[in-house]
Amino acid sequence: MGSTTDRNGCAKTADQEPETRGLPSQAFANGSLMSPLTIDFEASCLPRDGRSFPIEVGIADAAGRYRSWLIRPHADWVGWTWTREAERLHGISREQLERDGLPANVVLNELNTVIGDGKVIADSWLDAAWLDTLCTAAGFEARFAIVHLANIVNDLDLTPEQVVHADSTVAAMNFRRHRAGEDARHLALWLTALMQPQPTRAAQGSRQRATHPHL
Repeated sequence: MGSTTDRNGCAKTADQEPETRGLPSQAFANGSLMSPLTIDFEASCLPRDGRSFPIEVGIADAAGRYRSWLIRPHADWVGWTWTREAERLHGISREQLERDGLPANVVLNELNTVIGDGKVIADSWLDAAWLDTLCTAAGFEARFAIVHLANIVNDLDLTPEQVVHADSTVAAMNFRRHRAGEDARHLALWLTALMQPQPTRAAQGSRQRATHPHL
């Protein structure tokens, strides 16, 4: 279904409960965000197809709370690439962005307010590039920094069981992929499940082997 934005700039869809789609800034303020924090951008196209610009950004925390903002195309982005392939994936039209999107400076200011001086995790190197594009259009810098998922995972001493647990946990949930808020939430909950203490290999025994025969 089509989506709109509320007065806080949160993208909402008619088939979702409002509290699950967007939360006011106060819900994330004063240190109430639960680590890890994640971020995701949707864009006008992939860089392989041309010069892309961000059209939606979403953030989420370990509790699965998330917000998303539609971004109104900036004047500097006129003539940049828009592909039907990308539009089919995220389901956001240019008309919707012009109607419901917020200016780049408003979106970045709200991100700075919500995230503060912290770090957020992204699973694509492109997210940092799209944040830079947003900052240039807004005319000021982000207070936060993006850390790539690979850097986080490489620092963890993971077992196959932890990865399987994280994969199965998020697989059992219903996500609307290729929307920034849901993709950020998917990543946050995957990381949260990944970091949960797991039973020892001996305790799991034959149940793990039967469930995951490739381990």
